[in-house]
Amino acid sequence: MARAAALDIDTVAIVDRDGVYAAPRAFRAARARGLRALVGADVAIDGRRFALLVAERCGYRNLCRLLSRGKMRAPKGHCALGWEDLEEHAGGMIGLVPGDDGTMLADLADATGANARLDRLRAILGVENVYVEIHRHFECRQARVTRRLIAMAESCRAPLVATNDVMHARPEDRRLLDMLRCVRLKTTLDDAGRSLVVNAERHLKSAREMGEIFRDVPEAIRNTRQIAERCTFTLENLGYRFPSVPLPCAASSISHLRALVERGARRRYGVITSRIRRQLEHEIAVIGRLDLAGYFLIVWDIVEFCRQQGILAQGRGSAANSVVCFALGITAVDPIGMDLLFERFLSEERGEWPDIDIDLPSGDRREAVIRYVYRRYGAHGAAMTANVITYRSRSAVREVGKVLGLGAEPVARLASLLGEFEFRDRDDEVPSQLVAAGFDPKAPRVRLLVDLVRRMQGLPRHLGQHSGGMVLAAGRLDEVVPLEPAAMPGRIVVQWDKDDCADLGIIKVDLLGLGTMAVLEDAIPLVREHDGVALDLARLPQNDPAVYAMLQRADTIGVFQVESRAQMATLPRLKPACFYDLVVELAIIRPGPIVGQMVHPYLRRRAEREPVTYPHPSLKPILERTLGVPLFQEQLLRIAMTVAGFSGGEAEELRRAMGFKRSVERMAQIEGRLRSGMAERGIIGETAERIVRGITSFALYGFPESHSASFALLAYASAYLKVHHPAAFYCAMLNNWPMGFYHPTTLLKDAERHGVALRPIDVMHSAWRCTIEGGALRIGLRYVGGLRESVGRRIEDERRHAPFATLGDLVTRSGLREDERHRLAFAGACAAFGSRRRDVLWQLAALDRHPGALLNVASSRSVGVERRSPLPPMSPIEETLADYASMGLTIGPHVMAHFRAELRRQRVVSCADIRDIPHGRYVRVAGHVIVRQRPSTAKGMLFLTLEDETGICNVAIRPEVFRVYRGVLHTARLLRVEGLLQSVDGVVHVLGRAVVQIEIEGQVPPSHGFH
Repeated sequence: MARAAALDIDTVAIVDRDGVYAAPRAFRAARARGLRALVGADVAIDGRRFALLVAERCGYRNLCRLLSRGKMRAPKGHCALGWEDLEEHAGGMIGLVPGDDGTMLADLADATGANARLDRLRAILGVENVYVEIHRHFECRQARVTRRLIAMAESCRAPLVATNDVMHARPEDRRLLDMLRCVRLKTTLDDAGRSLVVNAERHLKSAREMGEIFRDVPEAIRNTRQIAERCTFTLENLGYRFPSVPLPCAASSISHLRALVERGARRRYGVITSRIRRQLEHEIAVIGRLDLAGYFLIVWDIVEFCRQQGILAQGRGSAANSVVCFALGITAVDPIGMDLLFERFLSEERGEWPDIDIDLPSGDRREAVIRYVYRRYGAHGAAMTANVITYRSRSAVREVGKVLGLGAEPVARLASLLGEFEFRDRDDEVPSQLVAAGFDPKAPRVRLLVDLVRRMQGLPRHLGQHSGGMVLAAGRLDEVVPLEPAAMPGRIVVQWDKDDCADLGIIKVDLLGLGTMAVLEDAIPLVREHDGVALDLARLPQNDPAVYAMLQRADTIGVFQVESRAQMATLPRLKPACFYDLVVELAIIRPGPIVGQMVHPYLRRRAEREPVTYPHPSLKPILERTLGVPLFQEQLLRIAMTVAGFSGGEAEELRRAMGFKRSVERMAQIEGRLRSGMAERGIIGETAERIVRGITSFALYGFPESHSASFALLAYASAYLKVHHPAAFYCAMLNNWPMGFYHPTTLLKDAERHGVALRPIDVMHSAWRCTIEGGALRIGLRYVGGLRESVGRRIEDERRHAPFATLGDLVTRSGLREDERHRLAFAGACAAFGSRRRDVLWQLAALDRHPGALLNVASSRSVGVERRSPLPPMSPIEETLADYASMGLTIGPHVMAHFRAELRRQRVVSCADIRDIPHGRYVRVAGHVIVRQRPSTAKGMLFLTLEDETGICNVAIRPEVFRVYRGVLHTARLLRVEGLLQSVDGVVHVLGRAVVQIEIEGQVPPSHGFH
């Protein structure tokens, strides 16, 4: 669209293949530049492709339904349509018969067949609504096709239209087009041949250029204007309506909402004070004027279903700023008690849908809620939003490397060495990365690789399913946006992502699966059953000293939102002692405060090492709770309202403009309004500049206080469980993995350090899921790699009837496949039939040689099976590595325990002992790398978390050291690091100067890398 505007083209149609995927973004980009974006799609009818352009609203509805039908009856990624489908959905559209390769017309030499197909299309769409499309790219073959198309159009009296078959904006984009086509065709540049375009002529051309190219058929140029004038529909006229829930007799949506809010407010507050009443009336009035009562009733209906089904549900995000949401039970944070700003959530100036996210337990419970929404609004009334997966450095390198034929192994090595954004953000490091991967940075193909990877950053790769966003509509959603099947069975997605839907005013409710919610929901019955305590998450003891003591010493592995390395490094300095401190803790380790350089000033002021100051005296009431440092988006809004007289809606527009990187003009306009508002109030000079700098540096990444408060509730609840009911906490964590930062083996070692007894997987005792036995945590069969859940649950069921008498009895009754038998034995899960793993494997080998032995469940000796293996038993380290290989975890010795004697000789200190060493000492540490991080805000620093048998320690690697040891730091599982110990305010880490990989014959669990 930017290129079209530069060429003075005022109307552009984007026609995606079998969809309208780009339509919302094209519409937005065109509107920003004063252009019109027409809607259309390139479709195939019985294998013959042509373009359909939408002329009016009924045509848009027809196109959406046509595409939905074709998508829903075909496998994902395909579309199947016939002429009868087009006949049913023909009104309001214009058809263009393509002239690129003649696929619609089959063989143009068969004039009779081509004319028949053209006549059929004209009969369906109308004679006046079908044009023959011609292109000229200075290719011999295409010139012949164009001449035949012109002749056919003349014989049929069909109008011509010149389109140029545009595939790239500028001539220089042709390289990228070729590469992407090779990716789609799964071929290399060397083998692509005629699959690629011949030249770079398929770019946007000005009216003058097009006129010269088609000067012999001027009507083909004139018809482009005719089509543009006939196509009056744009996405501004979408015609979307949101659904409604059934209402009591004679009640309107707003009156029903008011009644529910009144009842809920009395339940929440007991006594409704004048302040609460004023806020309720204000919010309901805004909701009424925006005609959003139905939206709130829809969300309330979903939350009410969760409550009736006993499903833990909690709204978060800016919805927590609303007293109405709190009264309806949608959110759990009291916005009046937290003094939160409603306009951050909803305002009349913005005129857009509010955004309410509902966190649900991941897994089956969330699926039940999604199924309820599908039932409630029907097959054509609800669907999931899509998620546009884009190219990042690693995926782009893999794709481009294949296309350029650079070799699978070096390309894979280069991808493994990359952080996700390095080709874009750290150009100075690219040559060294290429050399480390075995490439010559000056080689032509390698230079081309770098260029194409940079160009691909952020381009669409494929369409996925959003984690939980659902769009709802009154009537048929497939008349608003095409629907198609997702990869997940039973899931339907729209062709747009959540931002596209929001931009076009389509209602969306996020039903997000949150692992911590599932952990809490699973842990409560375990606590009741094994600890005899009935917990209510809404009424946990507040400000529990033991909880905050644990947080202050950063003992937070597994604790929601505060388990990252950065959070652990901040907790001992911030020393949270109450709930609001926890709210601040969750918000302060975010890109906004870090980029805005607000973390250290806040921590210094909290430690009373720096006085509390304010940019202007009028900002003291806004910033007092955060010691004069803005940490939350709500504070940003209030600052603009106070110093510049912004309304709530204008302040939110300021925040959104700063977050919208492409709108420089929009930002300049609002910043000018901010400065003029401050000048009217006498705030000028350096004070005004300081306020503007503070706002602009923070706004893009700021974290809402309401969001932080919602998460803080869950963080406190998970910390409370870890402190007071650790067995239930770790059991629930393991049953809901994958989630969080840490691998199950790290969680188990942390459980041991917290006094939880561990019991191994055992076919005589283990259930499919992890369980608690007499206060001890029993590992579940689910952790045996390659064991089917159906078989694991059958073992559990069979054991209830009678214990397994022999190994043959186990195999026969449980239906184990040969590979599953050996996996169980290798994991040590068959200890009842032999205390040594190789003995059990030996017995299984004999049973495999004598299948008849399985018929005799009384004794394996019936076929002469020796119970003892002639092989020596596994050594301790072999058992540990067997655990990792078969289960990904161990309850035996930590892998580093096997190296401890040698590490002592090398003067390597343990993770536990490092805390007793003074600041500034040169030390050596070693461990299993469990976390790698290289955040974009850290100026090239790499952070590692190492784990040994005593605990964890953190390592920081400066960019110059990272460049030297890059390969080892990216790939090694076990590391020895030496460097300076830094111990400040209880935060300890090693500033690494040298790194050595510890070799091991076997695999250990991977790290949580670069997330």
